[in-house]
Amino acid sequence: MVARTVKLLIGASVLALSLSACNPTLRNHGYVPVEGSKPQQVEPSVDTKATVLSRLGNPSTKGTFELDTWYYISSTRERLAYLRPATRERQITAVVFNDDGQVQAVAEYGLEDGRIVNFVGRETPTRGRELSVLEQIFGTVGRLPTDRLTGQQNVPGGGSTGPGSGN
Repeated sequence: MVARTVKLLIGASVLALSLSACNPTLRNHGYVPVEGSKPQQVEPSVDTKATVLSRLGNPSTKGTFELDTWYYISSTRERLAYLRPATRERQITAVVFNDDGQVQAVAEYGLEDGRIVNFVGRETPTRGRELSVLEQIFGTVGRLPTDRLTGQQNVPGGGSTGPGSGN
């Protein structure tokens, strides 16, 4: 009777642990808006860099070529047990400023606006002589260590005046 109860308890524990491993874990990354101020509330021709900065804080990133474009990026990733995390939601708000520092346009992008970019894993060959395995093994046979024969070391700056030389 006791053994059966112990087996049921162990079985229920294993079942509960295995089911809890199937619950997805959600994580938010990037810009998290403060309550009451969202990037979508920025108004063109009304707000300036100073008002946007005071209301939203520093942007996630600025444009590489267009320094007058600020991006506020947030995403939600879901991880399920041992599987690779998947992005479930992404919100990108681009705030474009004119030369006077006033908001010119506000654009919103989501996960559906993203594009898959293929990564090319090619390597650029280097010029030079490629040694065979035998040349690598026997390449130093017959060569004399000149620094031990002449007492001079091949160091930048020349000779034995470098650090650690004792002079």
